[in-house]
Amino acid sequence: MLSFLFEPLHYSFMLRGMAAAVMVGVVCAVVGSFVVLRGMAFFGDALAHAILPGVAVAYLIGGTGGPLFWGALGAAVVTALSIGAITRKGQLREDTAIGVIFAGAFALGIALISTIRSYSVDLAHILFGNILAITDRDLLLIAAFGALALLIVAAFYKEFVVISFDPVHAATLRLPAEPLRYLLLVLVAITVVVSLQAVGAGLMTAMLITPAAAGYLLAKRLSRMMMIAALIGAGSGVAGLYLSYYVSIASGAAIVLVTTVCFGVAWLASRFRA
Repeated sequence: MLSFLFEPLHYSFMLRGMAAAVMVGVVCAVVGSFVVLRGMAFFGDALAHAILPGVAVAYLIGGTGGPLFWGALGAAVVTALSIGAITRKGQLREDTAIGVIFAGAFALGIALISTIRSYSVDLAHILFGNILAITDRDLLLIAAFGALALLIVAAFYKEFVVISFDPVHAATLRLPAEPLRYLLLVLVAITVVVSLQAVGAGLMTAMLITPAAAGYLLAKRLSRMMMIAALIGAGSGVAGLYLSYYVSIASGAAIVLVTTVCFGVAWLASRFRA
């Protein structure tokens, strides 16, 4: 048993991968709790794919050694703010605006990437993730922006709770609802980019939604929901890497599969408790 637990830890890439998985799991769970409460699952999925133009531009400028993270972050923030601006006065439903921006940004990204001869090899990790290739520099970026996201949630926790549960009450309290909404959209964008290399754009939504959804089933208070979701997200990251190591499957897919199993257990537990 000890050999089973410690053998993967002999490799530095596994240690870096586990550190990244824990950080990503916690950040996604905390921010994802607001995404679940506000019904923004489609928004997270759209952002995960809409980063492609930024990644493509960064790649064209500097290749694989270029600022891919910053390109993805820029594209995600611009997309989030664009969706917020289009839906500000209620002329379009949020899901409609998301669909328009998502499709246009994704198409632009594919068009740019298709001009790169080796895109299928060099940029495959954008779609499918490659947590085992994370470097010390990547870890620092994940830690810095993950900490920033958590600090923003801690600083505006009460305000986010009010605008999520009772927008009318938020108006009576004279809270700056629109700036807070934009801040939350940018927060989701940061979380998506932080998690990108771990599971890729294709599986990003699962890390943002599934742990939070499991926490929602098991808890009646938001703070408890976040704690449960964070434990599931971080634990699934570590367990998924062990599964990937011993069964030889893609690490991002393994992490998401473990997370999905945890959700299934949470759903069954909530049914029996009811």
